[in-house]
Amino acid sequence: MKSLSGKVAIVTGASSGIGRAIAERLADEGAIVVVNYNRSEDKAKEVVTVIQVKGGKALATQADMGQVADARRLVVETVRQFNRLDILVNNAGKFMPKPLEQTTEEDFESVIALNAKGPYFAMQEAARVLKDGGRIVNISTCGTHLSFPGATAYLGSKAALEQFSKGLAQELAPKGVTVNTVSPGFTETGMMTEEYRKVGIQLTPLKRLGSPNDIADVVAFIVSEEARWLTGQTIQAGGGIVM
Repeated sequence: MKSLSGKVAIVTGASSGIGRAIAERLADEGAIVVVNYNRSEDKAKEVVTVIQVKGGKALATQADMGQVADARRLVVETVRQFNRLDILVNNAGKFMPKPLEQTTEEDFESVIALNAKGPYFAMQEAARVLKDGGRIVNISTCGTHLSFPGATAYLGSKAALEQFSKGLAQELAPKGVTVNTVSPGFTETGMMTEEYRKVGIQLTPLKRLGSPNDIADVVAFIVSEEARWLTGQTIQAGGGIVM
């Protein structure tokens, strides 16, 4: 029997990159996966097809995770469809490498909304239905622990997400629900520019960029029964980058 058989998981921002790898990995372990997307419907349906071809179960669901109403709706619709929710992975995010002087109020609000505010209220909605053994995983970045100029609004939004994890781990512990953060290092995704690629390889002791599958494997462990004693933790999945 697969480790996540019978479980229902939401993975936000799952149409590509790290989110897609997580969705496919959890499905491989037997979870029914809600593949969330905002605009990339075709890509999300492609992920669903890949999962189904391998014998898994998945459903593509649109929701803009930068909008609180959509974040709530995603959880409510999932529970209505499957009568349960066991795993929430807040992966949807926005990278914004802008220095302070170039950051507008609109820039700031949009990155906070998608990287912190939406996930927070998705967790609030999920907390109403998650039962003993439930899992919440927030995807952050190793950049919150590095001296990384030129992206302060982005890094601040992800640092907020990490703090949410620590506090909510305490709040939800009496229900048997764990809350953890996974902080990828430099990972090969569509957001990776050539400049960041070179810096990433240089800074990573293992001398390569991470792959989405590297991160997905870490998440798969955290949501498993074997990780039942981990909560309130920030797991650095960065190939040994020194914090």
